[in-house]
Amino acid sequence: MRNRLTAFILTGMVLGVIVGFAANLWVGSDKTLAKDVAGYFHLLADIFLHLIKMIIAPLVFSTLVAGIAHMGDSAALGRIGGRALAWFVIASLISLTLGLMFVNFFAPGEGLNLVRSGVDSGVNTEALNFRDFILHVFPTSMVGAMAENSILQIVVFSLFVGVALTAIGEKGKPVVTVIESMVELMLQVTGYVMRVAPFAVFGALASVVTTEGLGVLVTFGELIGEFYIALGALWLLLFAAGSIFLGKRMFKLVRYVREPILIAFSTASSEAAYPKMLEQLDRFGVPRRIYSFVLPLGYSFNLDGSMMYSTFATIFIAQAYGIDLPIATQITILLVLMVTSKGIAAVPRASLVVVAATLGQFDLPVEGVAFILAVDHFMDMGRTATNVLGNAIATSVITKWEGMLEVEEPIDVPHPKAPAHTAAHGRAGLELAPDMLEEERKG
Repeated sequence: MRNRLTAFILTGMVLGVIVGFAANLWVGSDKTLAKDVAGYFHLLADIFLHLIKMIIAPLVFSTLVAGIAHMGDSAALGRIGGRALAWFVIASLISLTLGLMFVNFFAPGEGLNLVRSGVDSGVNTEALNFRDFILHVFPTSMVGAMAENSILQIVVFSLFVGVALTAIGEKGKPVVTVIESMVELMLQVTGYVMRVAPFAVFGALASVVTTEGLGVLVTFGELIGEFYIALGALWLLLFAAGSIFLGKRMFKLVRYVREPILIAFSTASSEAAYPKMLEQLDRFGVPRRIYSFVLPLGYSFNLDGSMMYSTFATIFIAQAYGIDLPIATQITILLVLMVTSKGIAAVPRASLVVVAATLGQFDLPVEGVAFILAVDHFMDMGRTATNVLGNAIATSVITKWEGMLEVEEPIDVPHPKAPAHTAAHGRAGLELAPDMLEEERKG
């Protein structure tokens, strides 16, 4: 079944490009009609993304609270969180630096000789305000946070609830039991939703190719190609870093997470890959108490592909307008992006907003963002897949640090209820007492 889903997703990608190309030849000359046809294609992807948004909030809340409630002690929670943030900061610096190196090496913007026109970029940079971002992290209403799918706010509320359940001990057991049942329920619903993924992949790609045609890939081929070379180098670095801690199991991890990566790549949505990522990490041997805590944090703070894109796009636009930036200024831009990129999860059209805000801060032409909008979707596919891979590696490495990485399940064996079934076998660790948790960690 698992191999069949992967095959269906790949088939959806190929058919999406073919059907989109045919539709572009048929109605491409009429922009209005092409947009209408593309809208109907994208309906499949929109339905899938709506279903994903429907399950994300209760899934994150239930798995995170259940994991924290059985973490055993606050010291374990703090240690895991500290290690996660340390990994995220180092990965961020590497991603930003690598993007800076490759855009200077390839210089894809040189020779374009664009001229400032003062045209509005169309991107709302007011959404990127560090003070507002910090305030945004803390919810005023859990209902509002869930309604808006604000992952950071859900994480904060879940931390309070999970720690409180640990503090009240026996009195909290009935609530923990309900939350565990909610986890089982949401994972079952997730299984139903993921069956729509191949259709969503088809619709998303068919829609883009219908309106833009394959010609857009030729026109901006150099920019896209060089960006993907940079992403490839980042993948190699992430793989090497993971191999240092995971050894040969790093190859197996890539096999396990290939479906979430394909979903993220084809839909350009990290959210779409989140439910499948939970299942695959569980199959790989990561306990629920770890991935339910680290993965939501990673989705907010560990976006390696998006950060590489931020430096790459910012310097590319400067090159396109013939602006020579000294290395000191480029390093300053990198450090600014290191801070502002942490607000990516809180704003719409995230990476473009970060790039536009950074351009404005350094008096660079913000309207340059409009120049890359035509191919941003194709670049977004690559950076989103990279974000998903980076978080899978980070979560697995932190589990290895904690001494909790278990033997993986056979990847080709049907596993219809994963990861819900694992609670009965102890993998999720929801029934472990604090002393057993400490013993497992030492062992």
